[in-house]
Amino acid sequence: MKPQEIARYIDHTLLAANATEDKVDQLCHEALQYGFASVCVNSCWTARCASLLKDAPVKVCTVVGFPLGAMKTESKAFEAAQAVVDGASEIDMVLNVGWLKEGKLDLVERDIRMVKAACDGRLLKVIIETCLLSEEEKQTACRLSVTAGADFVKTSTGFSTGGATEKDVALMRSVVGEKLGVKASGGVRSFETAVAMISSGASRLGTSSGIAIVQGAESHAAY
Repeated sequence: MKPQEIARYIDHTLLAANATEDKVDQLCHEALQYGFASVCVNSCWTARCASLLKDAPVKVCTVVGFPLGAMKTESKAFEAAQAVVDGASEIDMVLNVGWLKEGKLDLVERDIRMVKAACDGRLLKVIIETCLLSEEEKQTACRLSVTAGADFVKTSTGFSTGGATEKDVALMRSVVGEKLGVKASGGVRSFETAVAMISSGASRLGTSSGIAIVQGAESHAAY
């Protein structure tokens, strides 16, 4: 896979608590330089990124209910709506894992639906936090995401006990089919891992190692 091809899969990510304006600016400049799909940031940086990337092909992705997903639905919806006002074109929301595990599926679906409505037509990815779920729960989370109108399911926040695996990506793809995208996130740090995730069914990669992945692609292309 060519460097420019794999770059288009990547959400160039900076979600650290100690992110500063200089680091966010650098993230945007790198995304432009390498041709990444988006920059993915916390909501306080949405407007900054939208301004820096105005009229550029790089999208601004904002996380909502991050990283636990355990806040009120109305709070998530408000955060999503404000992110849209600030210039986000994609929203990554965290599913309420506790509700899912308790079988409160109507609340989980409502949670996703309300955030999707607040997105006002923007792309919505649902982070299901696979490392905390059984196989059945992963499947249920994916089905609820489809029913509630999401555009993607995503493996992980990268802030819990584990990240993306090829097995989970393949499972998620088998459930959502071609209806939704699948985003592999958490632990995707090398070109080889990125290709493995794409081969398993990922249509987007969330990573803070995007440059290393592209450089890995360049090294492979040289042989």
